[in-house]
This record gives sequence, structure tokens and C-alpha cells, in this order.
Amino acid sequence: MRNPVFPLCFQDLVVSLFILAILWSYIRNMATDWLGSIVSINCGDSLGVYQGRVSAVDQISQTISLTRPFHNGVKCLVPEVTFRAGDITELKILEIPGPGENQHFGDLHQTELGHSGVGYQVGINQNGTGKLVKKPTSSSSAPQNIPKRTDMKSQDVAISPQQQQCSKSYVDRHTESLSQSKSFRRRHNSWSSSSRHPNQATPKKSGLKNGQMKNKDDECFGDDIEEIPDTDFDFEGNLALFDKAAVFEEIDTYERRSGTRSRGIPNERPTRYRHDENILESEPIVYRRITVPHNVSKEFCTDSGLVVPSVSYELHKKLLSVAEKHGLTLERRLEMTGVCASQMALTLLGGPNRLNPKNVHQRPTVALLCGPHVKGAQGISCGRHLANHDVQVILFLPNFVKMLESITNELSLFSKTQGQQVSNLKDLPSSPVDLVINCLDCPENAFLRDQPWYKAAVAWANRNRAPVLSIDPPVHEGEQGIDAKWSLALGLPLPLGERAGRVYLCDIGLPQQVFQEVGISYHSPFGCKFVIPLHSA
Repeated sequence: MRNPVFPLCFQDLVVSLFILAILWSYIRNMATDWLGSIVSINCGDSLGVYQGRVSAVDQISQTISLTRPFHNGVKCLVPEVTFRAGDITELKILEIPGPGENQHFGDLHQTELGHSGVGYQVGINQNGTGKLVKKPTSSSSAPQNIPKRTDMKSQDVAISPQQQQCSKSYVDRHTESLSQSKSFRRRHNSWSSSSRHPNQATPKKSGLKNGQMKNKDDECFGDDIEEIPDTDFDFEGNLALFDKAAVFEEIDTYERRSGTRSRGIPNERPTRYRHDENILESEPIVYRRITVPHNVSKEFCTDSGLVVPSVSYELHKKLLSVAEKHGLTLERRLEMTGVCASQMALTLLGGPNRLNPKNVHQRPTVALLCGPHVKGAQGISCGRHLANHDVQVILFLPNFVKMLESITNELSLFSKTQGQQVSNLKDLPSSPVDLVINCLDCPENAFLRDQPWYKAAVAWANRNRAPVLSIDPPVHEGEQGIDAKWSLALGLPLPLGERAGRVYLCDIGLPQQVFQEVGISYHSPFGCKFVIPLHSA
């Protein structure tokens, strides 16, 4: 006897298989309907965001493939990527192709969610199964009616032209711009979008304004050729075609015929200017502004090129006497000389690098050798100013029964400082000092050079090996027993020899008419300084 239940179970199985076949066909057709759509797939923080056009959907292996994808806004190096459903966190449909349209698989550039106005979002369950949920992803939170794919094309007619341009994808707008104008210029550099690193993010550009700016850039910087050759420019080959010697010879020939010359004299060295020198000349510069009434035995020049002639000892002595007659007394001259000499000595000692509150443990030591005459009084005045500037001064002056009034007055002022006065050479330091100032010699007191104290002082200075500064040294080398490294002249220099070292000139305040009264045509060479260096002309 047959079992009546068996036919009923068989019929239910056939019906179930038929229903499953219908569902499978529906699901398969539904998956193929999304082919050609432009989607954005978010794979989390580890893999990033991918954008591209859907090329394949496999329901069995639960995978989706994108052609010509972009990773985080940068074009990928591979033509196609495939994702598993378990790796997808969020899937957004950016653009759906209409029925019957030719699905153009062109290059996809940066396509933002705000371009199309309305998008579709697909949620992915935790178990990896995809669930298609048509959900609007517009920026506003108000509900919107999502049209069907068959009605989307007809609905585009009702929107404004501005919205229509914003809703177009980058591929469509780029294709239209190429068809309208051939002013597309391909960029060949290392920072083009095709050669960037895949993981490098680029700033996004959206809106109508950027599209207008791109069109303006193409109109301004574009060219009429569609492609630019990839070959590099041959600089060496083109440089070899230029005959430099022939061109310059042709220019020289033209200048000789026309009588003009624009490149200066051949083999002429270009003029070098200092950073503080004015190169705009309003009138010719006169370098010889000082003339003396007698023959000049030696000339000097300043850093700016001004010529300073030397004067004889008799003319220099006459100049000082005329200045004293007009009110520039000896005391005022001694004070001015002491200030200028001390300023020069402080500079030679190191200036602010040596004399500062942080360096009090290294006070400079200066030995001052003075004779019993006016030149010695100038040295004492210099020592007083140095002692006032925290310099350790040791003044040597031999004992005499009667001193000049100028020396007595200067010694009285010097005694009020912290300086030390000695009359015996044994009290001078045996170790080298920082500077020796020589004021022993005087042309009017030549007999002093035969004194024992003078010879002993000269021997000590030469043995100490310290640099020597001579203040107002004599003219002849035979009268100077100490070789100086620097010499300071007053007003106008004397014809000093090689043993005077490097000559400096100080301004002691002689008026211009005083020079004119002794027959000297004078224009101050000092500029903004009171002590200037002189060079042998």
C-alpha cells in the first residue's frame, strides 16, 4: 500500500524549489541592475575609502568589483579592485546610470557626495551579508522622495540649470569640456594625479566655483595641441648652436663703427662698492681737499679715498700756536687728545667684548711711559680716561725737581683715579701687559734720550713684547727708540716712517679758519668719526 504523505511532500519540495529559483533570479537581476553605477565604499580606518564604477557583483562569493578605482581621492595603480562583504563598512551610491545609456567607463576623478545632490546608502550587517537600503544621503535632514531609475532622467528636466550642472558627475562634465574645446593641456610633472602615491590624500574640490575656475585656467594656460611631447629639452645641444664669440665680436664691431661702448673697457675690473657706499653720484668727487703751502714729502689717504698730505714739524707747531691764540688752549688740547687716544686704546684692547660687566676678572693692563714734557702730559690725560673706564693703568714718569704746569695739573687729576704711578722701572710689571702707550719722545727735548731712565724704559718696552701705541711720535726714525705698532697723529700727520707702524689721525677741534690762517686749504676728512686710519698713498 502506498504512503499518501509522499506525494504531498514531493509537491511541497517542488514548490519550494520553484520559489527559490524565482528569488535567485530576482536577486541576480537586482545585482546586475547596479552595474555601471558610481559608488563609494568605506572599508574603515585600516583600508580607507574607495570610489569607482561597479563592474561586477558576485552573490555567491559576496564580492563587488570596481573598475578604475580611486583610493582616498588618489587614482589607484591597478585597473580594478574587488571587495568582500565582510570588509565593507558602508557603501554609498553616488550615481546610477539610466536605462539604455552607454555606460562610459572613463577615468573617475574626485567625486564628492555633494555633487549629485541625492545619494543612496547601503548598510552592511556585521555578519558580512549585504542589505540594500535605499536611503537618501543629502546634507539636509528633511525627508526626500527618491525617484526610480526610470524617472530620474525625466526629473532632471524640472531642475534649474545651475542644479543640473552641480548634479552632473565629474566624468560627464569632463567629457563635455573636452568635446566643447580642445584647450586641454596635459601636465607632465611629478605631482600629477597619476603619479602620486596611492595613500596620499588630496584636498577635495566641490561646487560650481571650482568648475568655473578650472575652465578659466584652461583658457588662460591651455594650448591648441592635444598632447605635449614627453621628450626633454636638449639644453646642451641648443647651447652649442649659440656662437658666443661671434656674437660679441659683432657687438664690438658695431660699437667701434658707431663710436659707442656699452660694456666698458676690455679687461677692466668691475668697480666694487661697500655696503655703506653711495653709488649714485650727483657731482664729481674731489679727493684732494687739503693742500699745504710747501712741498709734500709724504701723502696719506683715508678709507673713502680722500688725500691727506703730511706737514712739517714747524708748520704743525705753528698751527697749534695759532689755535692757542684763538682760544684753543693747551689744557683743552690735552683733554681732546686724551679722549681720542683713550678711545683708540679701548678699541685696541677689545672694546665691548673685553670691557663688560661679565668679564670683570680679566681687566686689561696698560703701561704708560711718559716724559717730562707736553707729549708726556698728553699721555697722562689718556691714562686718566682709561682708568675711568675700569682699565688697570700703570704710569711711569721719572722724578724731576721742577715739572711743567700742564704735567702737574694732569698728575693731580690722575691721582684721583685708581691708576698707579711709578718712577722706578723696577716697579713695572715683568710679565707682558695688554698695551704699552709711548709718550717718551719729544723733538724739543732731544737730550732726554741720553738719560739712563730713558734707555732703561726703551729696553723694558722692547723686552715686554706687548703692542705699542705711540701718541704724537716724532718725525725721524732715529729719534724713536721703541718700534710702534700704531701711531696717533694730531690734526694733520707728520711724514712718519715705517717704524711708526699704522698711522691714525685724530680730530683735536682745530677750526677751519685756523688752517687757512697758516696757509692750509682744509676740508675735514673725519666724516662722522674723531679717529680715522690713514694709508700710505
